[in-house]
Amino acid sequence: MAVASLPSSNFTAKSSPLCFGFHKPFLPSSYANFGSLKNNRNGGIQITVCKADPPSSSSLSFRYLDADDFRHPLDKQNTLLLRTIPGLNEIGKALLGSIAEQVLVLENIGTSVLVSENQLSELHQLMVQSAEALKIEAPDLYVRQSPVPNAYTLAINGKKPFVVVHTSLIELLSRKELQAVLAHELGHLKCDHGVWLTVANFLTLGAYTIPGVGGMIAQRLEEQLFRWLRAAELTCDRAALLVVQDPKVVISVLMKLAGGCPSLADQLNVDAFLEQARSYDKASASPVGWYIRNAQTRQLSHPLPVLRAREIDEWSRSQDYKSLMQRATRTNS
Repeated sequence: MAVASLPSSNFTAKSSPLCFGFHKPFLPSSYANFGSLKNNRNGGIQITVCKADPPSSSSLSFRYLDADDFRHPLDKQNTLLLRTIPGLNEIGKALLGSIAEQVLVLENIGTSVLVSENQLSELHQLMVQSAEALKIEAPDLYVRQSPVPNAYTLAINGKKPFVVVHTSLIELLSRKELQAVLAHELGHLKCDHGVWLTVANFLTLGAYTIPGVGGMIAQRLEEQLFRWLRAAELTCDRAALLVVQDPKVVISVLMKLAGGCPSLADQLNVDAFLEQARSYDKASASPVGWYIRNAQTRQLSHPLPVLRAREIDEWSRSQDYKSLMQRATRTNS
């Protein structure tokens, strides 16, 4: 997923047109409904924030979990390359000044609902459980009214990070799938992606505004930044898998965000989507297909959903994943 940008038409980050991506998060809308509403026995209104999953009496816990235990090799490689760019941190700090920080923070606080033990407690519990599993402090969590299914993380200037989830995403996903989304966002924080994601978006956008050399700087950085962002997303899909422990749950999220809606969600088939992913690999195996695939991917800040589905399916079968799961223990929730 991604980070937030300033609520201005001049600060709209590029992204994949679907999930775990960035979609103008500061655009409130009355067209998305929050969960589902029903009357309770006392004549009041009860809010259900997501579709129910079978209840679980225990949660996953690692005695010790380092980010490099599950970091994708491409994430490691591209992070090292990104750190070699001269002046990147300095430019990022300049772009993420105090005014930008205040706008971003106040915009979310002022137009979203802060989740807590006393406010949307089920979502709060999902976040706390996911954070405990990944051995990270739980960030603040906000729910924001939007018709675009999305979630994103913001972390700047050493402030406490926060995660924002759109109401339409909550409507679309089951409880377990929503936990996978939260775990994905926590993966960004666990791997120190939060600030880097914010810097990457602002750097790419802000560099164009530098007179004379801005366009040249942005063009040189954009491809490398987007390559890093795509690799970071693969890492965070792994974080989601570590928490929910079921690759079909993570793949189902990707599938629903690629082509799902609440009325069709229960008819979607994960196995068929994986077969679609394999067919994409076959279709892009020719020289022309390879060229088209690379041209298509370079324009996106997130990997194609079918490729992410295949990646998470393969990692769930790997010895690295199995070894990590052997280190995990169950605790009563």
